[in-house]
Amino acid sequence: MVSQMSQTPAKPFLPPRWFIRGAWAIHRAIYRLTGGRLGLGPPTAKTYGTMRLHTVGRRSGKPREAMLGYFEDGPNLYTLAMNGWGEPEPAWWLNLQANPDVTIDLPEGPRRFHGREATGDERDRLWAAMTRVETKLDAYATRRPGGTAVVVFEPRPDLAPAATGDAPLG
Repeated sequence: MVSQMSQTPAKPFLPPRWFIRGAWAIHRAIYRLTGGRLGLGPPTAKTYGTMRLHTVGRRSGKPREAMLGYFEDGPNLYTLAMNGWGEPEPAWWLNLQANPDVTIDLPEGPRRFHGREATGDERDRLWAAMTRVETKLDAYATRRPGGTAVVVFEPRPDLAPAATGDAPLG
């Protein structure tokens, strides 16, 4: 007979880290090979959208890119600063903290944003909204040793659309 003792719930399945990194590498390659025709998409009621974030390297000063999932909150976009649910902080998040003015490629074209970490009630509200789409979000988050930042991208005040091929703004 199995004991009714309290047990720690099993962590939800995630593919190995090499697989996650490989999938995003393939995603980036498809985007590049199709000239951006494939690889970006808006969020829906059932899933996140995909965007391409342009940052400036915090140490190198060189342009950097990352493909990310995102959600919308009015005119703002938001995502999680997680690295495939692995331990290290993602490089794009470290770069964004050093240089928060970024360009994001969206399905309708590139736009300029200012990135920041959500805190307090805003963070709680956005996290709750994501759990309605990804029901295992809280369980996935336990795979990281520290907290996972919710990152908000607010449209830049200059509101000028970024021209395709612009270097990251910063």
